[in-house]
Amino acid sequence: MMKKIIFLFTLLLCTYGSIQAQKSITVKSPDGNIRFTVQVNKNALPSYSVYYKNTQLVKDGALGFEFDNGTFGENVTLGRTTQRSGIEKYDLIAGKSSHVEDAFQEAVIPLKETKAPNRQVNVVVRVFNDGAAFRYVFPKQDQWASYIMYDELTTFDLANNPDVLTMFLKSYTTSHEGFYSQMKYSDIPANQLMEMPTLYHYEDVYMAITEAAIRNYAGMYLMNEQGSLRGKLSPLPGQQQIKVKAELPHQSPWRVMMIGKEVGALISSNILTNLNDPCAIKDTSWIKPGKTTFSWWNGNVVPDSFFLPGNNFYTNQYYIDFVARAGLDFHSIYGYAEQPWYEDENMSFEFPSETANVMKPVKSLDMDTIAKYAASKGVGLHMWVNWKPLYNRLEEALTQFEKWGVRGMMVDFMDRDDQEMICIQEDILKKAAEHKIFVQFHGSSKPSGLNRTYPNEFAREGTRNYECYKWSKDMGADLDIAIPFTRLLAGVTDYHLGGFHAVPKDKFRIQYTNPLVTSTRCHMLGMYVVLECYLGMVCDSPMAYEGQPGFEFIQKVPTTWDETIVPSASVMEYVTVARRHGSDWYVGAINNSKERSVSFKTDFLSDGNYIAEIYSDANDTDSNPNNLVKRTMKIDKKSTIELQLANSGGAAIHIYPEK
Repeated sequence: MMKKIIFLFTLLLCTYGSIQAQKSITVKSPDGNIRFTVQVNKNALPSYSVYYKNTQLVKDGALGFEFDNGTFGENVTLGRTTQRSGIEKYDLIAGKSSHVEDAFQEAVIPLKETKAPNRQVNVVVRVFNDGAAFRYVFPKQDQWASYIMYDELTTFDLANNPDVLTMFLKSYTTSHEGFYSQMKYSDIPANQLMEMPTLYHYEDVYMAITEAAIRNYAGMYLMNEQGSLRGKLSPLPGQQQIKVKAELPHQSPWRVMMIGKEVGALISSNILTNLNDPCAIKDTSWIKPGKTTFSWWNGNVVPDSFFLPGNNFYTNQYYIDFVARAGLDFHSIYGYAEQPWYEDENMSFEFPSETANVMKPVKSLDMDTIAKYAASKGVGLHMWVNWKPLYNRLEEALTQFEKWGVRGMMVDFMDRDDQEMICIQEDILKKAAEHKIFVQFHGSSKPSGLNRTYPNEFAREGTRNYECYKWSKDMGADLDIAIPFTRLLAGVTDYHLGGFHAVPKDKFRIQYTNPLVTSTRCHMLGMYVVLECYLGMVCDSPMAYEGQPGFEFIQKVPTTWDETIVPSASVMEYVTVARRHGSDWYVGAINNSKERSVSFKTDFLSDGNYIAEIYSDANDTDSNPNNLVKRTMKIDKKSTIELQLANSGGAAIHIYPEK
């Protein structure tokens, strides 16, 4: 009997010791399909694993930090974990959906050091039906008032060797205008920065890794480092060691894994806005997305007339009149050729002088007269500006812009996402809102769902877009088709749409004025729906549009949406995106450079009969890519629409209730 008692006591001690040495917390999605488990091991970094049903997506990803006063994570214990369920319920002025209600499960997991300096970091895990996310929260504590972070030790070590679609970058200082590569996870080259979002395809599920709510923190990239897929933070300027400086309390962005059985579920997901704070702007009545000219792209083309194109009233009057005639919303003022509209002794878009003054137009540009004329026509003004001279005198500049009646700004050439630049961007958004001005970030990093908090953020670039047609021969549909499965997953895009001078690829040539494009007219129309953008650009000249087939679709396609779904898609081949505005639906389809037939069901419609106006590629688009066929058909929710997509082709559809 005594031997049995000793044996049972020993077994109990061993079991207790094992429990103390290794603890785990699991959080499941409301539908039970996604599981996120955090595990604490003695003398090792905490780790996490992610599953979709029976498929493991992430295996033992690491959690931790390297601070100036040592590593955090190797000697920690679990504090008291709290769990809750909830529903993210909110409205969006500009987004994929005007109203969102997404259920989630959440756990707050305190990690406490067992040795000095006895710091505490909370890992907050939140799991939705379409993805899982976690962030680090640094609570206020007596022995730790601030930190200098050298690195996150976060890794995203993937299981099962999925297929990868990613962009490689040369450095943290980048405009993100690259091309995408496909490979197996095991073939990712070492020590190369990878852009986020990056897409992973497992046998029966898709996952994309990105981040949400980047505020007062550095942007993150991925890198295959010593066989582990590590998160790499953008360093503060002028050095490489320090990534983040902060006073406590503080928190990191959310590290997000978008997950879906179909890739379209990632495109339509609202998980990034779910993970951002509610709207910070009290009066939002002035926030009205729309479409704008951007005459820089076409070379400021004007008709044969009595005036020269340039920084003058008559050039802008011509475009303002076009906006009014066409029912567009804004006219962009950027300058002429490569000279900004404001005084700058460098006369440079990209490299302004220290004395550049965005409150003082060049002598030939009478902004007061232009502003009065635009107002008389009901046209808003949208001003291009380099971020440096703007930010140097931000309040003064915005005050002057407001006096001119400026409705929005394109803020350009940031090319960084370190903590300092992230804070600058939020300052610009916040101050611009105080002056009732929307913001389009160009030459910028990816979005992170901040349009929920600051709905005056209408667009972000962070991608290689159609401006490159002006100087490059490597643009085309095979790049376009990568965007919905990568960059678009992060949110709103800025793509310089509307090129109406399409030519076959073998006839393409570089021309800075009236630039050519190599996708079909219907591919171009479809992009207005496929891409998420609240500032639709109409970049070609008025002469290129008026009287041309398909322009009426650009005139009527909305820039705000009540609902988004993806009826059909195949990675790097084609995609169809359907977006609802009121009772009308708009569908955009784009194809890569291989001709194909696609079809989709219209079961997303409500009951009743509908008319579908379909713009599709004509039979001769190989030789005349500007040609299209417009047809109408009666449909209902039981219908199927079939599309023949040309090489580099597409389609655009307007669906509305039959009267």
